[in-house]
Amino acid sequence: MSSMEEETLPLSIIHVNKSIVFTNRFHILIHSIAICFLFYYRLCFFFQDSKTRETPLLPYLLVFSSEIFLSFLWILDQAYFWNPIKRTVFPERLPENDKLPHIDVFICTTDPTKEPTLDVMNTVLSAMAMDYPPEKLHVYVSDDGGSSITLNGMKEAWKFAKWWIPFCTRYRILCRCPEAYFSDSENDSDDLTENVEFVADKRIIKEKYEAFKEGIIRVKEDQDHFGDTASITSQNHPSIVEVIQENSSGEIEQVKLPLLVYVSREKRPSHPHHFKAGALNALYRVSAVISNSPYTLVLDCDMFCSEPASARQAMCFHLDPKISTSLAFVQFPQKFHNISKNDIYDSQHRSAYKVLWQGMDGLDGPLLSGTGFYMKRESLYRNYKIKDTDFELQEYVGTSNEFIKSLKQNSTPNIVDVGSALPIEETLILASCNYENGTKWGIEVGFLYGTVCEDVHTGIMLNCNGWNSVYCDPPKPQFLGNSTTNLNDLLIQGTRWSSGLLESGLIKICPLLKCPLRMSLLYRFCLTYITIFPLYCLPLWFLAIVPQICLLAGVPLYPKVSEPFFYIFAFIYVSAQTKHLFEVLSTGGTLRTWIIEQRMWMIRSIACHLYGFLEFLMKQFGLREASFMPTNKVKDEEQTMLYQMDKFDFRTSNMFLVPMVSLLTINIFCFIGGIYRVLFVGELDKMFIHLFLMAYIIVVNYPIIEGLVIRKDKGRISPSVIVTSNVLATIITCVFYPLLRKV
Repeated sequence: MSSMEEETLPLSIIHVNKSIVFTNRFHILIHSIAICFLFYYRLCFFFQDSKTRETPLLPYLLVFSSEIFLSFLWILDQAYFWNPIKRTVFPERLPENDKLPHIDVFICTTDPTKEPTLDVMNTVLSAMAMDYPPEKLHVYVSDDGGSSITLNGMKEAWKFAKWWIPFCTRYRILCRCPEAYFSDSENDSDDLTENVEFVADKRIIKEKYEAFKEGIIRVKEDQDHFGDTASITSQNHPSIVEVIQENSSGEIEQVKLPLLVYVSREKRPSHPHHFKAGALNALYRVSAVISNSPYTLVLDCDMFCSEPASARQAMCFHLDPKISTSLAFVQFPQKFHNISKNDIYDSQHRSAYKVLWQGMDGLDGPLLSGTGFYMKRESLYRNYKIKDTDFELQEYVGTSNEFIKSLKQNSTPNIVDVGSALPIEETLILASCNYENGTKWGIEVGFLYGTVCEDVHTGIMLNCNGWNSVYCDPPKPQFLGNSTTNLNDLLIQGTRWSSGLLESGLIKICPLLKCPLRMSLLYRFCLTYITIFPLYCLPLWFLAIVPQICLLAGVPLYPKVSEPFFYIFAFIYVSAQTKHLFEVLSTGGTLRTWIIEQRMWMIRSIACHLYGFLEFLMKQFGLREASFMPTNKVKDEEQTMLYQMDKFDFRTSNMFLVPMVSLLTINIFCFIGGIYRVLFVGELDKMFIHLFLMAYIIVVNYPIIEGLVIRKDKGRISPSVIVTSNVLATIITCVFYPLLRKV
């Protein structure tokens, strides 16, 4: 092949499965027709004589409005299935190393108690060891807690990196997270295990790693947060920026290491700190005057690089002249190494990363997912770099001349020499809490403020401003993290996400109405769905109460089995479930995965989506301030054991459990009453759909019943929850029963 032909070879290609696309669109068509017949059946009710109606108006309206809203969400959801695509990259076609762009890596941590320092340092080491020219890689760690434990842990990691990185490079180690590498004996190929020199080197490196872990433990035991006074806390500390470096000892070969920088922005109780978005914006400013790389990789502190090639894969898009001019970021999926075989909490979010993001990639690209994305620095500055004067720029990005200089350089990287004087004093100013005052940071520049879902909010605004994105999901996961493996963390996290998404979807952006008309309608459907799907809580609450109590009262809400419209309702149910099952099986799931996803959809909607919606309302009325609690990433052996045994751990707040148990109690009680009506009154034909709905809810949520009446371990549902739930279920039934009987 000639050199000219090699130069024209694409860096990536797109795959479209035409049979999947056809199947999806055909399903959308026939399911839509069925929904139209359902609406026709419901509307006919209003043309009946009110005196001859068998069903009261109120329950009918509640169920019909729920069906309308569910149909609206379903229509929005179908945009993801319209044109899903997959991509293949060819990093071997990239330019030589000396022509590759510089990359800044941002790793965010905030609490060394909930986010163990050893795990954070493993993420740091995996990023430093990526398969990329080390002189073009710069790693920044944002420590929002201002902890000396994290700073000293980085110094220990720097020492170990001098051994770890040469070892990985020499033997082309694929898994470059030390903890993951030494925990899995299958990481080495047969050729390496037979190499005597490799075996000896590995033994030495493992000893060094054990010494590194002991050093981290000593740091944790000997040190606390900066200062010993109560005035210095994680929410009250000055800005600190330190370049981690140390003279090499004679026993270590001279190797090039990426730049490693510790950043702790200033935090004061009287100043809003804007959570992760504020930390990332501080990193963007600090890194701009030190390295100013044109691209940045953002990682959560527990999301280590499991494969070393992600940077080169991302550059296959960022360096592609056909798409690079409008490309803001390349998003990799979040995948997790601590997921059990059956994943009872649906913690891997299969639907999002295997279906939704691929569907958005076929339109204008996925949204930011908070971690694992390579961002073009320029995209977060909008177009302010083209302003004529420094004074005009200061109105947008602040008064730092060094930062304005980096902005005018259009992300031209600085050649970093740690031996020379770096602008540390300037970075301290850029990381101060007052720097953003009077600027557009968080409003028009950088990651946007005003919601705890800063990633989704920022991603949508980038798309509104004309930027695109791509989704890269290679066969081997490039990043692996710790997912939530207990019900408490999952529901707390879900509540936070729900509140933040609703803020973006209903107040700040409202994609369906406010996004530019040049964005396709299907893409606006995607954005609307992703920001308002927590509202599933409203129809699901109605459908978990109203048909059940109507069954007790003998009030039909659905057609009889003998009526033709019964088959419309049956078809809609079978169609939706079959489509979901096909989607699960085609993406590597099982029949059990299908059931688990439906169960967690119900649990999330009834519990955390409801509380997220209520929190959103309280914020809008000024009754509550935004808050962010990091997920606890400390491993709990007892919780892990229950998780691996596929048993729910119900040791969570009663506010989450009581709604779930109350609604399940209502369904069980009404199902028993419905069986009585079927057997002794003979209403199976009239009330079959009611009975089936309750049976479906009860069967899918069997683990809750197990936690109520069968299990005796510590993870069972406590008696206090059972008593409170029964009281609430009784109140709901007593209130709704007479209301639903009124005509």
